[in-house]
Amino acid sequence: MSDLPKLLSSKVVIRFQDCDPYKHLNNVKYLEYFINAREDQVLEAYDLDIYNIAITQGVGWVTAQNQIAYIRAAVMKEKVEITSKIIHFAPRAMTVEFQMLNEESGQLRAIMWSKFVHIEMRTSKSIEHNAYFMEMFSKVTVEVDADHFDARVKALRAEITLQNPS
Repeated sequence: MSDLPKLLSSKVVIRFQDCDPYKHLNNVKYLEYFINAREDQVLEAYDLDIYNIAITQGVGWVTAQNQIAYIRAAVMKEKVEITSKIIHFAPRAMTVEFQMLNEESGQLRAIMWSKFVHIEMRTSKSIEHNAYFMEMFSKVTVEVDADHFDARVKALRAEITLQNPS
């Protein structure tokens, strides 16, 4: 468990059916792209099949909160990289930061923080993570230089401005 990656990444193409008439990725679809990417990433990187865990252990995670900032529109047929990382965890919850970037330029398209609460599936009540998950989260959590979402977005926007002054 010691050499688990902290930053997970995968690539996807923005699909026609997910776009608005302006060929921009529909706002709600960002959430779907992020969550689908995370599901695939944790299976590949950590061998965690969240559906199998729900069936065999009777536990899972539900989304309690999403905060998203749309920096620049992702567009139809654009190749993007989606990254995800745990930025905070507690006995009953974790926060994951997602970023969507243009695959070629690395330009940020959107950032999202999602808070996931650990639950017992039968009762839908929050429960504490077991020792295995707590240890794993302690090894893969990445600290970000912001104590709240708006500060993180502001810092990333400033970084973009420094990289691309116009």
